[in-house]
Amino acid sequence: MASLYTKVKLYLEANSKTWDAEKNNIRLQNNGSGDFIHTWNVSGLAEPTDEQIASYETAANTEEALQVVLDNRRNDYPSIADQLDDIYHNGIDAWKATIKTTKDKYPKE
Repeated sequence: MASLYTKVKLYLEANSKTWDAEKNNIRLQNNGSGDFIHTWNVSGLAEPTDEQIASYETAANTEEALQVVLDNRRNDYPSIADQLDDIYHNGIDAWKATIKTTKDKYPKE
């Protein structure tokens, strides 16, 4: 199940807003029974209904899965300095092979 944060972020983006611009106007909370929108002060955009939030479940699951892949890749790639050293000593093709190993290990679905 996708997080409320991701679903709210997608709702904002679908309505020409961004989380970064609006994060100080929104407060998400968990009361022990689940996450909910505690405060919504987004100018020009009504607080989403439960049905509207639920409609973003599939897209939010996809986005969260992609973020896991990107985080795994970021952690697995050699440092930029090591990548540049690899290119200098072994050429672009060897570097591409190194990067491909990580991309194959963590494919985008």
